[in-house]
Amino acid sequence: MLLNKNGTSAKRHMIVAFTAAIALAAFVGVHRLSGAVEKIPPDPPAAHVAAKTPEEAGRYIVMTSGCNDCHTPMYDQRHGQVPELEWLKGSALGWYGPWGTTYASNLRLMVSQMPIEAWVKMLHERHDRPPMPWTSVNAMSETDTRAMYAFIKSLGNAGEKMPEPLAPGKEPQGTYLLLFPQSPKEK
Repeated sequence: MLLNKNGTSAKRHMIVAFTAAIALAAFVGVHRLSGAVEKIPPDPPAAHVAAKTPEEAGRYIVMTSGCNDCHTPMYDQRHGQVPELEWLKGSALGWYGPWGTTYASNLRLMVSQMPIEAWVKMLHERHDRPPMPWTSVNAMSETDTRAMYAFIKSLGNAGEKMPEPLAPGKEPQGTYLLLFPQSPKEK
């Protein structure tokens, strides 16, 4: 069972953690087999979300892609009942595993400081630490990445910068989830 630092259950995060563990296992497995990961970016699909405005399409993508689950504080715990003006401000909840510790960025600050072309390029090319599902994000259509940008930008610049990632083995100071693969004990 996953526990946060103060020992309470993190039940909703178990699904996200399971997904991250699978991604980590695949990552570790690829590294063990070949010693490196060959970057073969998928061709982004031509399909995209159809909506009246890019902002409306971006809102739909953010809601259905799970962006709020990590990037909006208390979103899961409040069953999505978080005012939209509080969305995507990042989270200081750490994701602690063999790769170190990652934190969900404040996307509103990021978009306010980043040109749209840099955003599109980042979403199509970035490969970084778990639990962010970069492979899925890399496969988004350019139209959808632009729509996300438009929606996030429409929310305005708000919130604070989140902690920087920590190196492997350095324990976070705040609340975090443990994401270390476990093997069954031999009988």
